[in-house]
Amino acid sequence: MTPNASAASAPSRRSFLASTAVVAAAVAGGVPLLSACGASDSGSGGSSGGKGVKKVLPSYVASNVVTPDIPAKNGSALGFTAKLDLATLKTSVPKKLGKGGKVTIMSPFWGSPPKGDNAYYKAMNALIGVDVAWQNQDGNTYDQKLGAVLASSDIPDVVVIPGWNMGGKIPSAIISKFADLGPYLSGDKVKEYPNLAAIPTDAWQRCIFGGKLLGLPQPSPYVTGIVPLYRKDIFDKEGYQVPTSADEFMALAKEITNAKAKRWACLDMKWTAFQSFGVLSGSEKPLGWNLVDGKLINRIETQEYLEALEWTRKLFAAGYVHPDAKLGKSAATDPGPKFAAGEFLIYANNISQWWSRTAEQATQNPAYKIWGMDIFGHDGGAPKLWAEQPAGIFSFISKKASESVIRDALAVADATAAPYGTKEYMLTNYGVEGADYTVKDGVPVKTDQGNNEVINAYVMVASPAATIAHPDFPEVAKAQVEWQQRMGAFTKKSSFYGQMITEPSRYTNLGNDFEQLEDDITRGRKKISDMQQAVSDWKSKGGDKLRDWYQKLLDDNGTVAS
Repeated sequence: MTPNASAASAPSRRSFLASTAVVAAAVAGGVPLLSACGASDSGSGGSSGGKGVKKVLPSYVASNVVTPDIPAKNGSALGFTAKLDLATLKTSVPKKLGKGGKVTIMSPFWGSPPKGDNAYYKAMNALIGVDVAWQNQDGNTYDQKLGAVLASSDIPDVVVIPGWNMGGKIPSAIISKFADLGPYLSGDKVKEYPNLAAIPTDAWQRCIFGGKLLGLPQPSPYVTGIVPLYRKDIFDKEGYQVPTSADEFMALAKEITNAKAKRWACLDMKWTAFQSFGVLSGSEKPLGWNLVDGKLINRIETQEYLEALEWTRKLFAAGYVHPDAKLGKSAATDPGPKFAAGEFLIYANNISQWWSRTAEQATQNPAYKIWGMDIFGHDGGAPKLWAEQPAGIFSFISKKASESVIRDALAVADATAAPYGTKEYMLTNYGVEGADYTVKDGVPVKTDQGNNEVINAYVMVASPAATIAHPDFPEVAKAQVEWQQRMGAFTKKSSFYGQMITEPSRYTNLGNDFEQLEDDITRGRKKISDMQQAVSDWKSKGGDKLRDWYQKLLDDNGTVAS
């Protein structure tokens, strides 16, 4: 992430984007995505698994251009903690792969898109050898624009589609509208694009639709991206101990909370509760399905799910949660200001905020220190965590594109997938020195122009293996990667890990009301018994039949989990 970029927001579509595409730390979503996509039409559904999948996957060839300071382990990102020497940046692609053609790219954009003739866009196009014309669209309403474009006959050469925008008819549109990249990337063919060849295989598997390789991925660590963040400076000053069980957390919350002094322990800790109690991951489809003792079980059917909700309800009921979180006000959506003011000391959010809040407060409050708690098992033992999907944002090339346009688009993707420590990565993520960033004490610092222009564009096409690097705060980068590696040691892959799933359309809305019901229960507006009744209704209205459908997928395709 750029050293002086604005902080990421709370768990949301935008913070997921910030953590995977815009920042140097490409981290997993861990946040609720609306749906995933699959390998068949949206009526009957499908999966990217299957015996024929391996034949269409690109060969994996690890990059040796740059050596990370902390190698990936237990599903973590790569870590870079050494000072960035801009004078010795490596070149990952010795020759321009682009042939000088024009490629139009439609992508979500948060903020005001820059003019097309800015220094950053010009420099990227010159580096790649391709004239990219951007059709940036408002990220907040991107699903509406996406649906209209895919329903038309006029599709841009490249379209970026985040996982959260893949609901409804989008998966079937992907299959019918976009080109098969297998002839260019499957097997050893990918070696023509060395940076794409270095993308982990798990991420590529998420790009298979209808048995064909259609997408270009942004890889993510499979370790959960949601961290219980806390004010370490205040903890150290007050002598608070980081909790190692659900009971210890409750006792600490009581000790911290003093409503008269406007201090509460935390925000909504539901996501931490799910982690602590071992609830199956529910941030993407398949929504928490896993094979347990020979039977497919959904997360909402488990005792752990109810226990996590009950524990969270007790936090709210005891008054330990900041009142804004209960009412849905600003602290719940933008925790930064009140967290900095010490109104609450703990909140669960995307790992990217570990860095962004640090950078945000570095000059105005030097004593401020945000840190990440290890996730605790609810009973004080080791946690039982579940892997997130290894990619969540994708780009696709139009089926109408000529071979020359496809190869130029792949040239763009190969450049944007260059690893940290290369000239291509530096330009993709920081822009042009002098215009988009300056170098202060060996650290690249974005200018206002850079913060307005070097975002939401080229980084959306494809990305390198998940990486965490903060030249301004290397100790944070080190801590983030080490946290991922510790938590990764307790992380298991579910039966459908790595697969793109499209559920049959008749089940599309079956689970829509559960997230709201969860929040109603934790805030005391509903009871646990209401959830039990909702689960019973879910089973009778299609949940049991959906289970049978998933079982057939498992029988036909097997599992890639290890």
